Amino acid sequence: MATNVVGKFLIHDLHIHLRQGALMRAVTPTLNKAGIGAVFVMPNLKPPISTADQAVAYRSQLQALAPNVTFLMSLYLNPALTPAEIRKAKKAGVVGVKSYPRGVTTNSEGGIESYTVYYDVFKAMEEEDMVLNLHGEIPSDPDNDICVLNAEERFLSHLKQLHKDFPKLRIVLEHATTKAAVDAVKSLGPTVGCTITVHHLELIVDDWAGKCHNYCKPVAKYPHDRKALQDIIKQGHPRFFLGTDSAPHPRHMKETSVCAAGVYTGPHILAYLANALDSFGALDKLSQFGTEFGAKFYHLKESDIKNASAVTLVKEPFTIPQLVKYIDDEGVERELVPYRAGETLNFSILPVSNKRKASDE
Repeated sequence: MATNVVGKFLIHDLHIHLRQGALMRAVTPTLNKAGIGAVFVMPNLKPPISTADQAVAYRSQLQALAPNVTFLMSLYLNPALTPAEIRKAKKAGVVGVKSYPRGVTTNSEGGIESYTVYYDVFKAMEEEDMVLNLHGEIPSDPDNDICVLNAEERFLSHLKQLHKDFPKLRIVLEHATTKAAVDAVKSLGPTVGCTITVHHLELIVDDWAGKCHNYCKPVAKYPHDRKALQDIIKQGHPRFFLGTDSAPHPRHMKETSVCAAGVYTGPHILAYLANALDSFGALDKLSQFGTEFGAKFYHLKESDIKNASAVTLVKEPFTIPQLVKYIDDEGVERELVPYRAGETLNFSILPVSNKRKASDE
C-alpha cells in the first residue's frame, strides 16, 4: 500500500460531455474506475437532447457503459421546449435544462438569442425544482467591442436578470473564468451556483493562444481571473463546485485551422483536481469543492449514488498518457489528446479492491 495516502474520495463532476456513437463508447467506460459518483451530462449532441424521451434513452446508453456512475441528465433549451415537456422531463428524472447562446461553443448553432421568450419554460422549471444551466457568454460582436475575452463579463447582466425574475429557480453559471463572474455569483441568492473547471484553475491566455489542446470555450482569461477562481475555492464558498467541462474531441479536430473547443480531463479528473488544488494551497478543500457543495446544490443524497466506489488518492507521481486511441463510427482509428498529455502530476489514484460504496468506508 502506498505510504503517501491523502484519503479516499468519491467526487461529482457536474458538467461533462460524453458525446455519442463511438466516441461515447470510448470515453464513458473510463468513468467507472475514476472515483466519480455522479456526472451532470451536457445535451449538445447532433441532434441535441431536447425531449424527455431522448434524455431517458441517452441515459440508458450511458448507464450501460458505466454502471457505477449516476448520470444526471439535461435538455437543450430550444424553441420547441414547452412547460408540458418540462413536467414530463421532471417525472422522468431529468435534472436540468442547458442554455447555449447561439454559436458560442460546440454544437450551439441552435442556441438561444433571447431569454424572455422562454419565461414560461423557466416558470415551469421553477415550479418543478429543475436547474437552469447557463453557458455564460454572449456571441462575439466586433461592432460592439465583444470578443472571447469579455463575452462572459458581458453576459452577467442576463444572469442577474434571470435570478431577479425567478428567485426560486436554481441556476448554475457554468465554467466561470473571470473575477467578474465570481463576484456576480457571490452577490446573488442561495439559488445561484457556479461550476469551475480544473483547467481554468491552471490556465491563462498565454496557455491556450497558439496551443490548440488547451483551447476551450469560454477561454481562460487573465492571471487575476485565475486567482479569483482559486481564492473562492480556498474560501470554501458553498455555491462554487466542480464541473470539469471535460470535452473530448478527436485529435484531427483540434489540430486544425478551425480548432474544436474543448479540453479532455475525464478519466484522470481526481489526479488533475488534487494537483491543481495543491498548487495553490487548497488540497484540504477537495471534498467540499469536488463532492459536498455540488451534491447539496443538486439535492443529491447518498442513496442516489448507488454503485460508485471511492478511490484512494495518493501523493505519488502519475504521467498523463500522450494519446488515447479509439475506432470511430466509420472504422477509422482516431486519437484523443488528454489535458496535459505527457506531463507528470504529483498525485495518482489507487482503485478500491472491493465494491463497497464511499458511505461504507
